[in-house]
Amino acid sequence: MIGVAVICAAMGIGLSVEGIYQDRFVWIFGYGLRNDEDVRHIERILKTASEHGYNGAVLSAGLDRLSLQDEDYLRRLEEVKGICERYGIELIPSVFSVGYGGSVLAHDRNLAEGFPVKDALFIVENGEARHVPDPTVRIVNGGFEEFEGNRFKGYRFHDRPGVVSFVDTEVKHSGRASIRFENFSADPHGHGRVMQEITVKPRRCYRLSIWVKTEGLKPEGCFRMLVLADGRNLAPREFDLPSTTDWRKVTMIFNSLYFDRVRVYAGVWGAREGRLWLDDWEIEEVGPINVLRRPGTPVTVKSEDGSVVYEEGRDYAPLIDPHFSFRDVDRPAPTLKILPGSRIKEGQRLLVSWYHPMVIGRGQITVCMAEPKLYEIWEREAELLWKYLRYRKVLLSMDEIRMGGSCAACRGRDMAKLLGECITKQVRILRKFNPEAEIYIWSDMLDPNHNAHADYYLVEGDFTGSWNYVPKDLIIAVWGGRPREESLRFFADKGFRILIACYYDADTLDDVRGWLELAREIPGVRGFMYTTWRRRYELLEEFGDMIWGRR
Repeated sequence: MIGVAVICAAMGIGLSVEGIYQDRFVWIFGYGLRNDEDVRHIERILKTASEHGYNGAVLSAGLDRLSLQDEDYLRRLEEVKGICERYGIELIPSVFSVGYGGSVLAHDRNLAEGFPVKDALFIVENGEARHVPDPTVRIVNGGFEEFEGNRFKGYRFHDRPGVVSFVDTEVKHSGRASIRFENFSADPHGHGRVMQEITVKPRRCYRLSIWVKTEGLKPEGCFRMLVLADGRNLAPREFDLPSTTDWRKVTMIFNSLYFDRVRVYAGVWGAREGRLWLDDWEIEEVGPINVLRRPGTPVTVKSEDGSVVYEEGRDYAPLIDPHFSFRDVDRPAPTLKILPGSRIKEGQRLLVSWYHPMVIGRGQITVCMAEPKLYEIWEREAELLWKYLRYRKVLLSMDEIRMGGSCAACRGRDMAKLLGECITKQVRILRKFNPEAEIYIWSDMLDPNHNAHADYYLVEGDFTGSWNYVPKDLIIAVWGGRPREESLRFFADKGFRILIACYYDADTLDDVRGWLELAREIPGVRGFMYTTWRRRYELLEEFGDMIWGRR
């Protein structure tokens, strides 16, 4: 019977009569090889995996920035490689992320996708042009000082005044009052929010900040600030506020895109217990914080009437943010330095345009897929990857690409085609060094039932049809917690081979059983991957025994 399994695998048929799949992987995530203890943790995982039928370990550990790693990292990588060989498990690198661009941005932070700021006002004074924010953009009663009973003036709403939201004159950050939220079970959704509608200017960058205090708030992470316009969230951020914390300032930026009115929200969604206080809510237009400098993100400086476009290096020094930080945006923006002999005069009013990045979620930064330098970096890193690992299989980390189509390099591009071109180039780069390499890829950006559609996060464009522009020999890693029958059938119908990446940190394997039942009905499934994002390997043994037919 084992011979049948081998024959099936050789023919590209995933499942043998014994229930043995060709691909039996474990996902190893959260161990960056920055210390020797990471190697010991990985060794324990691999030992357990080898005893329960696994034959591959997909490692995410900065393997596409090998040129930037030190000798200790490379030594640890060699140790992990040796451990894999000892246990008969293939080491499979995970590389080339666009949606989570940390590895690429370690090479060049300017490769981040950027939103444009158009024609912001600057005034020249003492040899520098400084950004002049629009003074009309503000939150009314942001200090929560004006109220009647438990209702605050100036707001479109705050949830259930006198039941969920209250005036608090005892606990406040400043002034005489704050807004307090509690008794969340009184709201059917556990909401405790405040909202105001604000007039803004299109294509400008704004900073939104608020002071927050919590006491026993659960679940952690339910606090949000949102900026909505025409149903679209312009700032899909998440914040790791502790369940109990004294006053702390929460700050984020957003781009108004093409909107002139936005609704700003602050509060909790889905809260169950505890209390939350908010105070001193502010919004302000900001200058070139984290200005991006690459061909696809040009800086333009012109006269107020637009008749003269000034020249960088002749009229003004390169506009660079010396304190560039994706996460620290609560600071002054840089000024524009006017050069000696410039055509720009003292007191002159200028219109300045630039591009800035956005942080999404808890720290996600997207990379521009249209910038040529991106592929130069990947080719150099692929050569090192081949040197150190002699890879036979690779997983492309092309998931959750939540920006695109907004900078000068990719604006107006068909985003589905651009994504397909990016993936195709990645495959060519990897196969330049190993023409026989099998390439896997996360499914979501190629799946119309998942993320391959229009109106996806901050993308200015449509990913529909992306699956038509990628190599047909890709192996699609369909992922998630619950079984995704529609996704499995979609890729099977398109003739793709499939790896099921499931588990997703549940307390049981109930959902995995559902995936297993579907796999028996759908052609092209090559195997399974135990996929944890929280380093939960407690069910690794049971998963292996279940999937490989030992139970």
